[in-house]
Amino acid sequence: MYCILVTGIPAAGKSTLADYLAKQLFLPVFSKDHIKELLYDTVGFSSREEKVKLGIASMRIMYDAAEQLMKNGQPFILENNFENVSRKELLALLEKYACPAITITLTGDYHTVYERFIKRESSPARHRGHVVNDRYPERGPGHPVAPLSFESFLAGIRDRGMDRFVANGPHIVVDTTDFEALHLEDILAEIRRLIAAL
Repeated sequence: MYCILVTGIPAAGKSTLADYLAKQLFLPVFSKDHIKELLYDTVGFSSREEKVKLGIASMRIMYDAAEQLMKNGQPFILENNFENVSRKELLALLEKYACPAITITLTGDYHTVYERFIKRESSPARHRGHVVNDRYPERGPGHPVAPLSFESFLAGIRDRGMDRFVANGPHIVVDTTDFEALHLEDILAEIRRLIAAL
């Protein structure tokens, strides 16, 4: 049994990589953001405080799913930035079930990734629940939201430890400054090598 943790800074390509690995390795993938989107659409929120609670619930749901798989010796992928506040519970689960985790940290030039983050936040494809903080569903057509400053983006990464998490197993750092130039098949080959050595 093993698991793969895809983590790192916002807009570094975590979901894209996790989905690719899930397809190639035939593994289930659980994403905190995807769970949040389901909760946003089902429950909604009317304040920042309620939105934060949905984020906490999303993490608990993701970890519960992971525990069910660990109980039965099934490998899986988790995708999240694994902030400081969410690590203790995950590390305890990995220890409880003696489950080695391969941590893949996606990072890159902060300025470049920030530009990608701003573009993503303004995209019509981005779930509005991630963008707004006061209310979702919104009462009318989506109103413009002031973009996060680079300083706030950087402070969030540093203060919340988004690119410093390493679990209990091998660690791979992937620079996604130029995501289009990545060779995903090389990352996959390295992960397969690590899985075989566990």
